Amino acid sequence: MSQSLTGVIGGSGLYEIDGLKILDDIPLETPFGMPSDNYILGEIEGQKVVFLPRHGRGHRFSPSEINYRANIWGMKKLGVESIIAVSAVGSMKKEIEPGHMVIIDQFFDRTKTRPSTFFAEGIVAHVSFADPLCEDMRKILIQSGRAAGAIVHEKGTYLCMEGPQFSTRAESHIYRQWGTDVIGMTNLQEAKLAREAEMCYATIALSTDYDCWHEGHDDVSVTAIIEVLHKNVEMAKKIIRLALKEMATPRTCSCRTAIQHAILTDKKVIPEETKKRLHMIIGKYL
Repeated sequence: MSQSLTGVIGGSGLYEIDGLKILDDIPLETPFGMPSDNYILGEIEGQKVVFLPRHGRGHRFSPSEINYRANIWGMKKLGVESIIAVSAVGSMKKEIEPGHMVIIDQFFDRTKTRPSTFFAEGIVAHVSFADPLCEDMRKILIQSGRAAGAIVHEKGTYLCMEGPQFSTRAESHIYRQWGTDVIGMTNLQEAKLAREAEMCYATIALSTDYDCWHEGHDDVSVTAIIEVLHKNVEMAKKIIRLALKEMATPRTCSCRTAIQHAILTDKKVIPEETKKRLHMIIGKYL
């Protein structure tokens, strides 16, 4: 039985993975434009992995500029079935201290104009997104985080804001009243698109600061974030190495059939160009 291929999308600070034996550096052009960078096909302790830096090598793209559809489409094209996302976040709870990890289980959307679906231009599909992170993957990341020695919070709601500016103090306090746990700028679109592409997706959220709500701490700054981020990223790499070993087995979760009953458009009226563009995702259902 073939090994399940895992993808890793690295956020701020995670532009490479220690111990990754590079097998290929793959440029891809997608129907949705260019991805953030070339995909790195590699191997870690016998486990194949596809790595992509979300912001591009050298951190060239802001959260609003990232071509999320191209990034996820490229992962699908390369045969990836599951994606581990790594993301720096601000903490909205006192108990989630800078340096802690959160394996989030929910999202709250505060983005504005980002494309969040593959289904447009003649085709409509509504996937289930009540539980937006793959539960099987979440369990693996929780176990791997503990085995690596990280302080892991098993659940949390990730508020995805537009950025690139950090929150105002008023926004930060309101988000806390809404019951959110962490705040970031990137993962929601990836999760939505991964679900539409029938790929498993889960996030390691790296707490770097207390946003600007905490009176006992300095307001969020890039300098302070980078210092904590370097330590967090090293721990995230350990977690990824452990998790990859557990993710080599075939999937049994519902992510793999997310589109099966989601397409509402009559197959007869879907434009041929749209069918061609989405063939990797919907071909088996047409």
